Amino acid sequence: MTSQEKLKSLQLDILKEIGNIGAGHAATALSKLLNTKIDMKVPNVKIMPFNEMMELVGGAENVVASVYFRIEGDAPGSMYFITSLEQATKIIMQLTNNPEFQIEDLENNELAASVLQEVGNILIGSYLSSFSDFTSLSIYPTVPALAIDMFGAIISYGLIEIGQVSDEGIVIDTIFFADEDSGNEQLSGHFFLLPDPPSFQKIFNSLGIGTNE
Repeated sequence: MTSQEKLKSLQLDILKEIGNIGAGHAATALSKLLNTKIDMKVPNVKIMPFNEMMELVGGAENVVASVYFRIEGDAPGSMYFITSLEQATKIIMQLTNNPEFQIEDLENNELAASVLQEVGNILIGSYLSSFSDFTSLSIYPTVPALAIDMFGAIISYGLIEIGQVSDEGIVIDTIFFADEDSGNEQLSGHFFLLPDPPSFQKIFNSLGIGTNE
């Protein structure tokens, strides 16, 4: 393994540890919100080129559900919670106890929209809190924005800031599920963290592992 490969492996190990701690915080917050036990795990973390991020969610034209935050503070950037329409529907059905909900009703259903937005708010807030604790950087999210649209259109807002000088982002896979006794199936989604330059390098420098760029 080359020194560059070792560096990237170390970066991914630390990102996964940060992700798992964030998942623990999010599970606790969701458990309190729903008054039921929620478990979460982070099976994978990747530093991935944008074109591969597109492929991960089915292509730029694939319609997905998204909760978007602009990150401000010491390491500004953009962060998304992305999930399929099927998964978003299941999340809302489980959290609103409405087995008849259809994603097409989201625009006219304030409760469903607020539930999905709040889930994204809790999840992203927990991850950013974990990032902040690990890096000692002051980073915080803006008010979340909910969207149902093609992934290419959604992600373009974050790429406006970084697309000219960077072609990579951090992808955090997440699985969460309620107590098995509840009969609810596991749900999944992806977090896309797109740091502005030079935030990417600043994050890793603060962890003592530079990007060698």
